[in-house]
Amino acid sequence: MKLKLLRNATLKLDFGGRTFLIDPDFGPRHSRRSFTGRSQNPMVDLPEPIEDIIAGVDTVIVSHLHADHFDEVAKERIPKNLPIICRPGDEAAIAQAGFSSITAVDCYVRLGPIILKRHAAQHGTGSVVEKMGPVMGLSFEAPGEPTLYWCGDSVLYPPLRDAATATGPDVIVSHSCGAMWDNTLIVMDDEQTLDLAEAFPLATIIATHMEALDHATVSRAALRKAAKARGVDTRRLRIPADGETIELGVPALV
Repeated sequence: MKLKLLRNATLKLDFGGRTFLIDPDFGPRHSRRSFTGRSQNPMVDLPEPIEDIIAGVDTVIVSHLHADHFDEVAKERIPKNLPIICRPGDEAAIAQAGFSSITAVDCYVRLGPIILKRHAAQHGTGSVVEKMGPVMGLSFEAPGEPTLYWCGDSVLYPPLRDAATATGPDVIVSHSCGAMWDNTLIVMDDEQTLDLAEAFPLATIIATHMEALDHATVSRAALRKAAKARGVDTRRLRIPADGETIELGVPALV
């Protein structure tokens, strides 16, 4: 598998002979409102042109409809005939944007040799969960590929731990910027990311969704510092820069 972080949660994933575009947010820097008064969003530019990001994509995955995961520019620029995979309940809104091939993942879908399974995710705690709305995580499995568990916009909570344990992932992608809403954590912060790494010591953790939105509280540098203090090996906790590609194979059997 090859995983490229574009910006925030936007990923390009080569897996099992297919190229996925995950949670596309193509808006220019400072094109959307601030959440906290610190900065307009997104706070940084995309690392490459939109046409290069879209090139070669077979399938688009939209975890939920927040603008930083599926924005108006992405709706305009992504070809309308590309298949979209989403969570149940989001089909109508995506169809309204003009897309014609939409599959909601109830339990799992099979794309050739690839199996995608939907998993529990929770976008915060307490009353904030209702404000944030439903989200999803996904796992990716295919012969000859490492098993990938993508947490989505979620805090670390028992159903996610249980789903990841049942999946047995070789790679876990976390959203780790510690974003806050109503003084409540709505995705993993540094401590939860390190808890995740310690809970799955055989997996490579790839921390994303960082340094792009003004309600984030954890930087890449802060996460690296916290990992060093906790003794989490940064060779296993990967914190990619925007535009960086990580390539991983199936772990060798010992």
